[in-house]
Amino acid sequence: MSETTQETTTVSPVGIKARHKRFLWIIFGLAFFAAIVALVLNAFGSSITYFYSPTQVVQDEAPHGRAFRIGGMVEGGSVVRDGSGLTVRFNVTDTAETVAVVYTGILPDLFAEEKGVVAQGKLDEYGVFQATQVLAKHDENYVAPEVQAALDEAHKARAAQTLEQ
Repeated sequence: MSETTQETTTVSPVGIKARHKRFLWIIFGLAFFAAIVALVLNAFGSSITYFYSPTQVVQDEAPHGRAFRIGGMVEGGSVVRDGSGLTVRFNVTDTAETVAVVYTGILPDLFAEEKGVVAQGKLDEYGVFQATQVLAKHDENYVAPEVQAALDEAHKARAAQTLEQ
C-alpha cells in the first residue's frame, strides 16, 4: 500500500494562491513605505540650508543657483548703504578670503563692522552673494559655531602659509 500525499492549496477565484496573495500584500506594503520615506527625505533635503565660509565660496565649493548660508566677520570699512537706505553692500571675511554681499531690507540692530554675521541667500552670476536674510551675533562674546570654526580654519591656513614663506 502506498500512500499518496496530496497538498491542499487554497486558490482564490482569480486563480492566485493564498500564499502568493500574502506575498503581494507584503510587497505593496513595502513599496508604499519606501515611497513615503522617499517623499519625507526629499522634503527634508530640499529645506536644508548649508553653511559655507568665504574661503569655501571663493574656492567654488558653494552651490550655484541654490540657497546657502555664508558666515564670518563684516569687514571693517566695507558697509555701504544706497540712497534709499534699504540696500546695503558689505564684505564678509574669514580673514583668508572675502565675499561681497548685497542685502535689501532692515538689518538687525546688532549688525556692525568687524562683528560676526551669518547671511542666507544665493550667489549671483558675478559672484556677489545676494542675501535674503542677515543674522547678527547676539552678545559681546558669541560667535556662531560655524563662523568660529571657519575663522579658526582660515587662521590656521594663513599661519601655515606664512611659515612656508
